[in-house]
Amino acid sequence: MKISSVCVYCGSSDGTNPLWKSTAFSFGKFLASNKIKLVYGGGSVGLMGAVADGVLSKGGAVIGVIPEALKNHELDHKRATEMHVVENMHQRKQMMADLSDAFVSLPGGIGTLEELFETFTWKQLSFHQKPCSILNIDGYYDDLIRFLEHSVRSGYLKKEHLDDLIVETDEKLLLQKLQNASHKPINKWQ
Repeated sequence: MKISSVCVYCGSSDGTNPLWKSTAFSFGKFLASNKIKLVYGGGSVGLMGAVADGVLSKGGAVIGVIPEALKNHELDHKRATEMHVVENMHQRKQMMADLSDAFVSLPGGIGTLEELFETFTWKQLSFHQKPCSILNIDGYYDDLIRFLEHSVRSGYLKKEHLDDLIVETDEKLLLQKLQNASHKPINKWQ
């Protein structure tokens, strides 16, 4: 699968580990070096700003999507290649999904988790066929992965669906897996 745009979900804060922000910036540079457009929530702060700044530092394309109510609050990125201002969060998430070939989650809070799980659910239900992934920086998502494995053991998530979520610690391997991903429809109810 040719990946020309990636939707990145991540925090609008820096978090407590400086590695998260520096890796977000590095990942942005990596996307631009591979001619992959960034689609993201449009902010200039936290990991959101870092990944966009990384892309821009290498001359790459940054497409932001931000709701009007958050435009000033999240300090929309003034140097984004494109900035779409929408009415609400639902429109934001739908537009980000429509503009992207794949999804990557970096560290973030409940908003990042909500976006990850909504997109992953849409894939589980075959509403889209785009790969969903986590760049697990310095073990940030280790506990979440353990919980998802617990969900499999508990009968609430099929192992095949969990196996469809790409989890990687290396950006190069992550991109390879995104490019090699194929959609395998799995009946959720059987």
